[in-house]
Amino acid sequence: MPRPASQVYTWEPSDRAIAARYGLDPADILRFDTNTSPVAPDFAAEVLAGAMDPPLNEYPDSSYAELTEAAAAYVGVDPSEIVVGAGADEVLDMCAKAFLPAGSAALLPTPTYAMYGVLTSQRGATVEAVRRLGPDERYALDVDALIERLPGAALLWLCAPNNPTGAPEPLVTIERILSAAAATGGPRPVIVIDEAYAEFWHETAVPLRVSYLDLVVIRTLSKAFALPGIRVGYGVAVRPTIERLERVRPPGSISTPSATLAAAALRRPDLARENAAGLSAEREWLVARLGEIGRPPFPSVTNFLLLPVGDHAAADALAERLLRRGIVPRTFGSDHPLRGHLRLTVRSRAENERLLDALEREPVR
Repeated sequence: MPRPASQVYTWEPSDRAIAARYGLDPADILRFDTNTSPVAPDFAAEVLAGAMDPPLNEYPDSSYAELTEAAAAYVGVDPSEIVVGAGADEVLDMCAKAFLPAGSAALLPTPTYAMYGVLTSQRGATVEAVRRLGPDERYALDVDALIERLPGAALLWLCAPNNPTGAPEPLVTIERILSAAAATGGPRPVIVIDEAYAEFWHETAVPLRVSYLDLVVIRTLSKAFALPGIRVGYGVAVRPTIERLERVRPPGSISTPSATLAAAALRRPDLARENAAGLSAEREWLVARLGEIGRPPFPSVTNFLLLPVGDHAAADALAERLLRRGIVPRTFGSDHPLRGHLRLTVRSRAENERLLDALEREPVR
């Protein structure tokens, strides 16, 4: 049955807050909970040291022409098919504002990124949760159940690859969903595909925008580009859909330094691809080592791993013991489908070895 969205998204506590709680030095805190890259791109300081045009005493150009053109060139579309925002989260928020009127319904395959439910709730819309398949199927989409619920939905949120499971959504599956959505009677649902981890996977839904006009694909510079601190993301869609998003886009939410850095990064795509390749190789090393100590994670194509622990109490207890060593995992609430799991970011070799050392000191239960 449809239910009102009641999700509350809590941002991660700061290093300083965690250190104070456990009597640690903030410099010793390791974030395995945020899915960020361990090293920032080395060109960032060089770009910021250069002259800003326009200067910082003026508002940024609200068209963000340079950033828009760089994003369009990176994904291979026309600049008119791009809308930019302060992080992928702001572009997701634009989608909720543009496509989810109060009283409408959004389909939400679960488990997935929690912000989709939060944004749906903020619009006065209803979440229709569609449970994914179980752990034996790596929490894959229940495509038949999803397609059955498409008629009457205003929007479908998809995360590909999926966070927090790390599993890909094969393009053939997405094409099947789009085909079914196109065949529904009445208004077609807008389908929003969050490709935050696109650089870690070899498929993208961007080309499908020309066959399903109510498709929005969202990207970010926070993951493979290793620039979460600048808060830049963008959406890709056909021009009429972008126009609907532009009506709700804040005029100057991206700062001049952020827009400048993001454009520079998008013009250096090899750096993001190299970072993604390096983290993917490190991920496979970490998977092997976790298996050796009796804690095999689920397979992943992203820069994070989903680690089964046991029941909710066991997962919380392990998380607490890791926190006392300055290692911060991602945990899940007692009502979450993944409540017996931890999510772990893939970091540098030295940092991953510190994680492994801490886990080896904890008995497998």
